[in-house]
Amino acid sequence: MSNLLQNQRTYALVGTSGCGKTSIAEMLLFQAGIINRLGSIEEGTSTLDYEPEAIKRRGSIQAGFANFTWNKNPHSLIDIPGDNNFNADMEYLLQAVDSAVLVIDAIDGVRPQTKKIWAYLQKEKLPTIVFINKMDRELANFDMAFNSLSSTLGMKPVVFFMPIIENKEFVGVVDIFPAKALYFIADGKVEEKEIPDNLKEEAQLLRDVSIENIASTDEILMNKYLDEGTLSDEEIQSALRQACIEREIVPVIAGSAITNKGGLRLLKSIDAYMPSPLEREAYKDHDGQTRKADDPETATFVCKTYNDPFAGHINIMRVLSGSINSDTVLKNMRTEEHERTGSLITLNGKIQNPCKETLHAGSIIAVAKLKNTKTGDTLADEKAPFTLPVPELLPQLISYGIKASVKGEEDKVFAAIQKLTDEDISLKLYRDEETGETLLSGMGQLHIEIAVEKAKRKSKVDISLTTPKIPYRETIKGKCQVQGRHKKQSGGKGQFGDCFIEMEALGRGQGYEFEDAIVGGAIPKQYIPAVDKGIQESAKRGFLAGYPVIDFKVKLYDGSYHNVDSSEMAFKLAGSIAFKKAMESLKVVLLEPIALVTISIPDEYMGDIIGDLSSRRGKVLGSDTEQGITEIKANVPMSEIMQYASDLRSMTGGQGLFIMEFDHYDEAPQPVADKIIAEYQAHKSEE
Repeated sequence: MSNLLQNQRTYALVGTSGCGKTSIAEMLLFQAGIINRLGSIEEGTSTLDYEPEAIKRRGSIQAGFANFTWNKNPHSLIDIPGDNNFNADMEYLLQAVDSAVLVIDAIDGVRPQTKKIWAYLQKEKLPTIVFINKMDRELANFDMAFNSLSSTLGMKPVVFFMPIIENKEFVGVVDIFPAKALYFIADGKVEEKEIPDNLKEEAQLLRDVSIENIASTDEILMNKYLDEGTLSDEEIQSALRQACIEREIVPVIAGSAITNKGGLRLLKSIDAYMPSPLEREAYKDHDGQTRKADDPETATFVCKTYNDPFAGHINIMRVLSGSINSDTVLKNMRTEEHERTGSLITLNGKIQNPCKETLHAGSIIAVAKLKNTKTGDTLADEKAPFTLPVPELLPQLISYGIKASVKGEEDKVFAAIQKLTDEDISLKLYRDEETGETLLSGMGQLHIEIAVEKAKRKSKVDISLTTPKIPYRETIKGKCQVQGRHKKQSGGKGQFGDCFIEMEALGRGQGYEFEDAIVGGAIPKQYIPAVDKGIQESAKRGFLAGYPVIDFKVKLYDGSYHNVDSSEMAFKLAGSIAFKKAMESLKVVLLEPIALVTISIPDEYMGDIIGDLSSRRGKVLGSDTEQGITEIKANVPMSEIMQYASDLRSMTGGQGLFIMEFDHYDEAPQPVADKIIAEYQAHKSEE
């Protein structure tokens, strides 16, 4: 089994949107003989982007999985979307692989999002190969793209395959180890030739510097290099592999996926320089226990969940240790239920093939119809429990209200969206108790729109999206004393409750405070909580525009009661009356929620972005520039930034990204408050 594990390669294709990851996956599948022709994203024929929504937008909207054998070695590949709308679960997927291929666009080089992706790879300690793609394009600039790896990412890149450009055409690569030129012919194959004269000196320099650097990591190699001035090819390859696995260097390959140039070089480099499961750092649980690939006890991690129209609920899992087959019984560490794996399925996009084999560590396999297993779960041998900690998801950035377009289909709509939240853990479906709306939260407008499209298609329901209500609040200024008295006599037992309260403003963010200052039994103790409840319920309904009142204190200091007619309900109504009188006596203001926004952009967009934030009533808190990328922090009213994801994309040509979180409430400007209040009054009059 050790030999089998040594030959396994499990890796992810990562990079920003539009860099060509899915085309690279297509090229690798073609080279491995899984497909007999290269599909096209533009034509909607690529193997991994098969959902109608992905074909429509010509880009990945969910992770794609492929299993194949190349050069007699098993490969498991995950193609992770580059668009921030669809890759919030990237850390879950990276936990399922041993290495990564980072794809860089030869025209744009490193983008702001690349920095985030590289940080994830570093966090997971994944050895990485860089594939500089689109070398066939007119504006491709290999040197610019290569230099940006170190200048922006702090990477230690080493050119393994340097591009050969003749008459502005990408015709081949120079293999730096062992110094030869490879010219492209048909079907991704190459023909070996002499290195062009204009590249010989550069290629030799790259080779010498690289050999000297890797020799310096090993004392025996260094001594031999100093004594003999050279190393054997075997020693070079062994040292390169070790340096790659230990993440001391990052191999760089030039290529063009769409023209099938560089696929074989990439596959050979993955086999030669990327780790097997045996060479991956051991997985750890919260208690510090480790699980290695060659441990006999079985453990698997669910990195993705799908609902397939034919196979039903499908969990895609990485075998962490041990082995599984179609009759393996494992314990779900979250639910403590036992699950039988049943039918195992290998995936190549939408192509599903039953798997009869026993699978070992490093394998990525789909399992259908598990009872109660979802993304992030660990399934392990009951006698050797192990739970892989799950990464913390980024907060959702935007919410929309959803409702059935056809009356009476509300339950169908909710069920349809609920299925999608099982597939996509970055979607959140919930009911806002304050507004009564059913809200769907996600990573951007496009994310939610495509989720709704999928729900409509799969469940045959019509769903409407509405912009959610902004969670405004109301508060008071000043201090007053009022009486709340409820008295009603209608024959028989009446209702009587009487209270005196002092109401005053508190500092922003201090919430609500109730003080019982009754002395001498002016109000019996059993009725005091009812006064508090009446005030709180009235505060929830608001005064100016129907939004909850916050940041105020009430002191109940006097009152009276009737031995027969007083009740909890009567004092609750008295509290409500007192609250309304106080609100009429005090100055009431509308508060708007302010978000803390962190925006990452290329330096050249800084002026435009700051100007745009100012137009949104934003307050820039500061900025930090590092290696061509500027990070801006700002406070912006939430009402001004609900559509910011698409706006930022337009302003930066897709190169900007941001995260947003609620920060605090602040008093709304009078024109804003007047508009909100007028809308509320108009709505009330219609009712």
